[in-house]
Amino acid sequence: MNAPAQGKETSAGIAAYAADFPILARPVNGRRLVYLDNGATTQKPQAVIDAEARFYSESNANIHRGVHWLSQHSTDLYDQGRERVRGFLNAAQVEEIVFTRGTTEAINLVAASWGRPNLKAGDEILLSGMEHHANIVPWQMVAEQTGAIIKVVPVTDNGELDMEAFSRLLNQRTRFVGVCHVSNALGTINPVADIIRQAHEVGAVVLVDGAQAVAHQAVDVQALGCDFYVFSGHKLYGPTGIGALYGRKALLDAMPPWQGGGDMIHTVSFERSTFAETPQKFEAGTPNIAGVVALDAAIVYVQSIGLERIAAHEDRLLQYANEALAQIPGLRFIGQARERAGIVSFVMDDIHPHDLGTILDMEGVAIRAGHHCAMPLMTRFGLPGTARASFALYNSTDDVDALVAGLQKARRLFGMEQDA
Repeated sequence: MNAPAQGKETSAGIAAYAADFPILARPVNGRRLVYLDNGATTQKPQAVIDAEARFYSESNANIHRGVHWLSQHSTDLYDQGRERVRGFLNAAQVEEIVFTRGTTEAINLVAASWGRPNLKAGDEILLSGMEHHANIVPWQMVAEQTGAIIKVVPVTDNGELDMEAFSRLLNQRTRFVGVCHVSNALGTINPVADIIRQAHEVGAVVLVDGAQAVAHQAVDVQALGCDFYVFSGHKLYGPTGIGALYGRKALLDAMPPWQGGGDMIHTVSFERSTFAETPQKFEAGTPNIAGVVALDAAIVYVQSIGLERIAAHEDRLLQYANEALAQIPGLRFIGQARERAGIVSFVMDDIHPHDLGTILDMEGVAIRAGHHCAMPLMTRFGLPGTARASFALYNSTDDVDALVAGLQKARRLFGMEQDA
């Protein structure tokens, strides 16, 4: 079977972007690398690789502490990166951007520094049923420590949040709402603006997990009205080990530091310490300066292409993949929300997702197979896991064709289809 030809992407521009990513030129198992695991991490363009290497070869020094030129230069690059993230999210003030190791650390920071001091027994934490473990486990820890209660917004059969149930669950005891902007397991784009509006009507604070959103659509935290927004650089064509927390300054100012150490203090004595202003009080120790510089380069790279153009390209790929995969006997989609980003999640009759992933790997096709750090969501669908193909700006319909061919081979290997 051939994938449908209608809508096939032939843009020379897209091919040019793929050429920006050196890892895509390396073969895997003697085959062309078809990288469809972008929901886990994206590959890095040469511009990002060069930016990090250039920092270490030309600019490396610790920040905020030195009077010498390199230290001041490194500090300027770090501050430039913070301003870049501020503009990327359209935060009102640069002080509203806190650098973290990624989404997980950012959520843990909010849970520890906002959740523990503000939640008490009987307060309710409302999470969606499609959250990544990173937006579940920290709140379970806080609930155990404070006596707060976790409530869960159910997920419909087509992979959308049940918004009627969400409205019913909201009440005057709801103090916090945590929701992913885009589901990492299903690609569902949640109506976060509506969620935030309703949550604020009962006085709840809202954190949006934007890890799967920022590489696929423009995000305006002021327009959304969220209290916290978090993302990771490595899902945005940037390096691992760097991410950011946006928080409304009034909230951040009222929150105590999470970690203690150098560079987050104003004064220290053995009797007491006083702390730096926001955001520095949340960035103890030597930060990932090179990571900030490379994240800056990643944002510049994405913005040079345009998020609207990237989103349109990925939407075309998603439609093409849906049509192609739907023709494979025994394949069943998991989650077909009306609004989705570039993720397709599926299972195949009598073939475990891990087996699918292994067979596809032998064909050079990299996908993700398993529970995707969303075990409660997998339980909701009665599955141990799914196979997930996730798209990025450098993917093409040729990549989808390779995925389809690999799945056909899996069917033959499992005796579900005879060789032509």
